[in-house]
Amino acid sequence: MRQLLDVFATAFGEPENYRERQPSDAYLRAFLERSDAVALAAVVEEAVVGGLVAYVLTKFEQERFEVYIYDLAVAAEFRRRGIATALIEDLRRIAREIGAYVIYVQADRGDDAATALYESLGKCAEVLHFDIGV
Repeated sequence: MRQLLDVFATAFGEPENYRERQPSDAYLRAFLERSDAVALAAVVEEAVVGGLVAYVLTKFEQERFEVYIYDLAVAAEFRRRGIATALIEDLRRIAREIGAYVIYVQADRGDDAATALYESLGKCAEVLHFDIGV
């Protein structure tokens, strides 16, 4: 999990969010044991080169689930090898097993590689995203 945090820090250019102030081992262990969280890692020669973290959302309007891909990244030197697609396909299998009806993900404007990947796997819905401070 710590290796995956490093991949995210580098890929997103956000070391302050993924390297500084990392949670304790106990916190990460508890996170990984949650039934509403999914963490997948792509490993090459015992090194994490990519991965994703997703959340399973229990819906209220029907007895069903949605899966939200929160973070997905592959180290630059391993991109364009199908790793991200394979991670999403593995998540699709997990989503089917738990009875989810959809997986969704957001991409930032200008992130053409991510947008192209997601468009190849699903349909785009234009939405606005708001961060509401607490």
